Amino acid sequence: ISVTQMHAGDAYNVIPQEAVLRGTIRAFRKETMALIKERIETISRGIAQTLGGQAEPDVRVVFPPLVNNREAVKFIADVAAEIVGDENMNREGPFVMASEDFSYMLEKVPGAFINIGNGGGEGGCEVHNPSYDFNDEIITLGATLWSRVVEKKLVKEAA
Repeated sequence: ISVTQMHAGDAYNVIPQEAVLRGTIRAFRKETMALIKERIETISRGIAQTLGGQAEPDVRVVFPPLVNNREAVKFIADVAAEIVGDENMNREGPFVMASEDFSYMLEKVPGAFINIGNGGGEGGCEVHNPSYDFNDEIITLGATLWSRVVEKKLVKEAA
């Protein structure tokens, strides 16, 4: 759960009439997502009622959890390792709670959502960070990866 926006009142010395909190919820399973949604609604109403107010939670599950197919991950990681070398791969990295419309596709078709490194130095940080600066030098790497994935997938399916 990430609370990324808080809006309440206009003056520093006046208790605001209302407050709006916004953010994101991410989970690895639909059941967990549903539980978090239910608990946010229940807890926010309970706290407001306890303090003599009311809460109107509007919790929207915009995307289902993004779940990769293990075989697809291995396939694309093997192709990437051929290009950059296995020593430049992070096959055991932590799970990533991506909130992505691609998750709808992965519910229907086995696939993999992957990250391609941005390189070190300035701008070598995660996306959605105010300091992020896309490294144009990785465009060729990304294009090479996807063209090789398509080539190998076509050969594999033709066999």
